[in-house]
Amino acid sequence: MNDFEFKNPTKIIFGKDTIDKLNQEISEDAKVLMLYGGGSIKKNGIYDQVMTSLSGIEVVEFGGIPANPEYAILLKALQLIKDEKITYLLAVGGGSVIDGTKFLSAAAVYDGDTPWDILTKNIRTKKGMPFGTVLTLPATGSEMNSGSVITRAETKEKLAMGGPGLFPEFSILDPQVIKSIPERQLANGITDAFTHVLEQYMTYPIDALLQDRFAESILQTLIEVAPKVLKDPTDYKPAADFMWSCTMALNGLIQKGVPGDWAVHMMGHELTALFGIDHARTLAVIAPSHYKYNFEAKKEKLSQYGERVWNITEGSIDDKAYAAIEKTEAFFHELGIDTKLSDYTKDYEGTAEEIAKRFTNRGWKLGERQSLMPEDAQKIVKMAY
Repeated sequence: MNDFEFKNPTKIIFGKDTIDKLNQEISEDAKVLMLYGGGSIKKNGIYDQVMTSLSGIEVVEFGGIPANPEYAILLKALQLIKDEKITYLLAVGGGSVIDGTKFLSAAAVYDGDTPWDILTKNIRTKKGMPFGTVLTLPATGSEMNSGSVITRAETKEKLAMGGPGLFPEFSILDPQVIKSIPERQLANGITDAFTHVLEQYMTYPIDALLQDRFAESILQTLIEVAPKVLKDPTDYKPAADFMWSCTMALNGLIQKGVPGDWAVHMMGHELTALFGIDHARTLAVIAPSHYKYNFEAKKEKLSQYGERVWNITEGSIDDKAYAAIEKTEAFFHELGIDTKLSDYTKDYEGTAEEIAKRFTNRGWKLGERQSLMPEDAQKIVKMAY
């Protein structure tokens, strides 16, 4: 196991009716900007729960943050923060709303002229404007980490940012909220969390026994509860396991002491930026091709994953490793997730070349060993057509 340091300051408030505890976490003298998405929280009762709990606190609202948090829209929220002299941010939503709130937390204290520089220049935020979250869609784990991904439509870019100052102060996780989530988004959430674990696990053996088993347990849990969650999202027990698995998949714990890949995400982000494809679905498009292309480098962990997660016991290391890739792709299909780029767009020709060009311009190298060059990414994306 590699050396590591680990600190996660986010307070998790998990369970039924925990939104009622919101007023215990925000000071009465705060001026709060509540951020949310398309307005579903006003239909499913979450908005009313939040406002009831915050009845003694001054709240300003900003809605309309899209599924891929858009820079131009967030700039309007940033202006509102300045005009209204906001002192606290509250994200009520899924990963996109929380990611957008993290950007605002950083941008609100940034002293440069162009907040987009935070992303393009990899500026890490050591202390942002304080914020908390009420999670409404399990998927990204953004409720318990300090990372964020922001989209800029005008340049068709999707870039990551972060820093130790961008952990939520608290996150409220009530599994009951998933009962109103459409099946498509639930499938996306399962796929997103599953792939988050794979990015931190599917590298090469490093004798981190506990970390491997942490990762494998999350994968096994997601596989077990997925059909139950999709069949009946009102069933609290699988909903709770699903929500906590999504959080544990990317709160920093399972990545400590081990190498991380994240190439699937880097390529997937480009597909979202270019075509607007759901984030989770881009991961399902890239992952099988990525593992096939890098088979020799990853086959030991692929084989271990096949044995421990999918109970594949027959055959050689190569046989089990390849079967594990097939099982993974089949799992995505069972969730209703297509795994080829051509399933999402007819305009896929030239995509691989465009992504390679972008990576070249940014000077990017990918993978757990930083050994994947832009030309490798081009071949992987092409395999995913």
